[in-house]
This record gives sequence, C-alpha cells and structure tokens, in this order.
Amino acid sequence: MAVDPHIDTILAGIGHFTDMQTGGLVPPLHMGVTHVLGEGGPASGYARSGPADGSHFERMMILAEKGADAVGFASGASAAQAAVAILPEGCHLLMEANGYYEFRDMIARAGAVRGIMVETVDLCDLDTARAAVRPGQTALIWAELPTNPQWRVPDIRALSDLARAAGAALLVDSTAATPVLCRPLEHGADIVLHSATKFLNGHGDLTAGALVLADAENSMALKNYRTAHGTVLSPMSEWLLLRGIRTLAVRMERACGSALTIAEWLASRDDVEVVYYPGLPQSPDFDRASRQFLHGFGSMLSFCVSSRAKAAAVTKAAKVFRQSTSLGSTESLIEHRAVTEGVGTRCPDTLIRLSIGLEHPSDLIADLADAMDG
Repeated sequence: MAVDPHIDTILAGIGHFTDMQTGGLVPPLHMGVTHVLGEGGPASGYARSGPADGSHFERMMILAEKGADAVGFASGASAAQAAVAILPEGCHLLMEANGYYEFRDMIARAGAVRGIMVETVDLCDLDTARAAVRPGQTALIWAELPTNPQWRVPDIRALSDLARAAGAALLVDSTAATPVLCRPLEHGADIVLHSATKFLNGHGDLTAGALVLADAENSMALKNYRTAHGTVLSPMSEWLLLRGIRTLAVRMERACGSALTIAEWLASRDDVEVVYYPGLPQSPDFDRASRQFLHGFGSMLSFCVSSRAKAAAVTKAAKVFRQSTSLGSTESLIEHRAVTEGVGTRCPDTLIRLSIGLEHPSDLIADLADAMDG
C-alpha cells in the first residue's frame, strides 16, 4: 500500500486488512467474552475493557484521522461523557452554544456533578471565544464542525491557538464532517469526537462513538473510564460499523453533491428566507469552509421559511424525505427542528433541517417543491 494513501483507499480496504489465519479480506467477528489463560496471560482481556491492543475500528480511526490513538465507545454520547470525565474537577469548559442541543445539555449536567463550569458561547466568533477563555482555568474548548443545525464553520486553527495560549485542549465534534471532509487534528485539534452512529456507519442500524487523540497521553484514562462504565463497543456493532465505513467516501461524495444542488435550488426560491449551508458562496463561512474542507461541504443543510406554521406544514407534507430526527444514513430526513429540540431551543422556529441521503437529487427537489407549494 502507498506510504500515505488517500482516505478513499484506507476506507475501501479497511486499512488494507488481511486475516492472517484465513487470508480473508473481511475482519472476522469474535463474540467471546472470556478467554482461555495461557502462560503469558489471556490472549485477550475481559470484553468490558476492549482488546488490549485496540480494536480494528480504533486502528481504522487512527488511520482515517491521522491520530496517535483512538478509543471506541458504545455510542457518541458515551464518548462525550468520557471526554468530560477526564477533566480536572472545578475547571472551566467552553462549549459551542449553537451546537447539538442534547450534547450541550448532557455536558452541562455531567460537568455540574464534578464542579466543572460549562459556559456556552458562539465559537464561530473568534472575538467572543477569546473573551470567554479563562487562562489557567479553561481546560477544554469544545467546538463542532459544522454546528448543528445552522451549519456554521469554526476556524479550527484559530481555536487551537487560542486553547494552547490558555493551557487548554481543543475538542472538535466532527460527526457531520467525517474524516473524508476534514481532519481536525491536522488543523491543531487535540481530540476529535465522532458519533459513529451517523455517517461512519451510514446505515442507521447501530450506535457507536469514538474519540481520536493527537497525543496518546490520555488514552489509558479514557479506556479506564470506559471499562468502569461498561461503554465498550460491542463486537457485532463494530463488525457492522466496519462494513459501513468501507463505503463512507463514496456515500459522502454522493450526499455532498446532492446537498449542494438542493441548497442552490432552495436559495433560488422567493419563499425561502435563508439557507444554511457552508458550500454556498453567500454563506458567511464559505471561505473558512473552503480552507478546511477537503471534498465537499457536507450533506446537512437547513433553511428558514416564512412562519412556524409553514415549517410544520412543509415537514409534514414531504413524502420522499422521511420525517425523523437523525442524520448520516442512506435515507433523506426532514424535521421541524425547533419542535424536536423543545423548550429552551436556540433554533429559529421557522427552520427546517435536512439530512441528505443517497436518493436521486431530482426526486428530493421534486418532493420539497410539492411540500412547499402544496
């Protein structure tokens, strides 16, 4: 294999995997929980701790993100909890205010238990972020690339410089970007978080998460937390996840292309107030996204219509789009996001969020046109 292969090559061959016992090109599925002891100890540790030398999924994520180590989890939420659990008690955590609402609330609750002060600010505004950092007290800056559901793009290199100057680490939730579109570690991030449930798996049939580290120093602390809380990724989920990862590059290429086509169509309509998609030249983050993204601008977009009632009607009227709350699978999804988030949402109540799947883009546009004109 080439010394520095493209990510498409890494993913398609799952790291150029070959089963040394059979010569098979697909990793075998091992369901055993306990293992026979030999003279040198067990061939593998107890299942709750995960393989001592790392799982194949973890090794894949190291290759894909060009990290020093990776730790897999049973869900994106358990990965996020682990990232907070290794922070010092009483520290300050700066988090994206306009990001994924469940993580925002979850991290605030987890931080409160350990006396961690979780502050939410607009990290896409560097001046605001700079003013919020507390040198010597801020331990972690938690960014999202791009932010959900308005798909703003933070400057990862600038946030990395800001974190280092304050003695903090930078975590980037890159679930929506995936390593196909951006590798935050190459822009100075210390930790990359993935809810692998979404794009990495790509088929909507499992939950998984990962933290990829620029430095392996905190690997053991994360693995110890995972062992203590029973959040290791199960063998069957890992096996399915590896099957999904093999097609990630081609899925992202198709979905990103369709998303751009749909965003351009929406932007041309008089009844659309604004389109949130970083791949549009009129987006406030277009230049920043162009510098950081490698192969497209993502398959997520949102748009605002004239009223809350209109947003609800369009969402309900769609037929090809499925009315559901998730992202990153083969089917396209539509939701009235403020209703999903509920009380306390920061999302405009006229916003409709789309996750673009693998259907033909003309069918998706026709479906939106019928829903919006009906």
